[in-house]
Amino acid sequence: MAGAGWSWLVRAMLQLRGSLSPQEPDPDPERGSGSPHADWMGNLPHSLSALPLANLAVPGSHDSFSFWIDEKSPVGPDQPVMVRHLAGIFRSFWKKMMKKWSVTQSLTFREQLEAGIRYFDLRVSTKPGEDDELYFIHGLFGSKVYDGLIEIDNFLKAHTKEVIFLDFNHYYEMQDSNHAYLIQILQKTFGSKLCRANLVEEITLQYLWEHGYQVLVFYHHPMAHDFPFLWPGNQMPAPWANTTDAQKLVQFLETTLNERAKRGTFHVSQAILTPQTRTVIRGLIVGLRDSLVARNLPTIMNWVKSQKPGVNGVNIITSDFVELVDFATTVIKLNNLLLHDRTKRGLI
Repeated sequence: MAGAGWSWLVRAMLQLRGSLSPQEPDPDPERGSGSPHADWMGNLPHSLSALPLANLAVPGSHDSFSFWIDEKSPVGPDQPVMVRHLAGIFRSFWKKMMKKWSVTQSLTFREQLEAGIRYFDLRVSTKPGEDDELYFIHGLFGSKVYDGLIEIDNFLKAHTKEVIFLDFNHYYEMQDSNHAYLIQILQKTFGSKLCRANLVEEITLQYLWEHGYQVLVFYHHPMAHDFPFLWPGNQMPAPWANTTDAQKLVQFLETTLNERAKRGTFHVSQAILTPQTRTVIRGLIVGLRDSLVARNLPTIMNWVKSQKPGVNGVNIITSDFVELVDFATTVIKLNNLLLHDRTKRGLI
């Protein structure tokens, strides 16, 4: 929640406080059906699995862990002081509102994986009173990091040719000892599946399969340089538009894609809109999904459908509520354009 105007935010809260009972349950999130793309990487033709992963189109999710947010938890340290102050005034009602704007996914890690998602945007924090444990966080606290990693690993054990990107890009209230603990549980959970940092251009699916690697961890912290299986965060740039306007988002995605590094990094196109204070107030009761995401998806998806992967093209594309449209299917199918090109040039 960004922006100014907190005084009229408080007035709006006072007016709306009686319009929703604190006991009113949130609607059950929609769940994905079946496993349409549980093995899409393993099913790619050899000509594509031999290409650098940085040249393939890969679907990802934004705030990937936010399918479960604990509205009984404290407000997170990722929020401004004023937001935490309002939580002290409005208590459970305020946290219910926060949850509606903190949740950006409906599918669990496993459901996202089964739907084809292979990139995960992860934000981590300690929780007051639990300095030795780590939680996912977006406004409010989510599940324990360790539990989420176990769920992901269980999928990988059953789908040995699937490869994932774990992008740890925001940390809150974490000391070196907390980072050491996170790195330890990454080692404990994934073990030999962790791919050692290497030249990006050498990372193909064929290379990963030959070495038994399934997990690339990007760690946006200086400690990444101390461990061979942690990729520095600068090898996973993810430019952020920070806008509520779908047309401005598309322009930003085009500009940053044109500026994409030709070698040495992967690239994330964040096809997401970011609510501002006024956005939140206008859709206070309905939340992010219905007031901002769903109505702008046609514009965003038209941009996605017009893209092409490759050296100068899209790589990883992320979205909120990946199940609302055929997002993963659309991104995965972009790889067929590469197949078509290679067929025309007689490389298949």
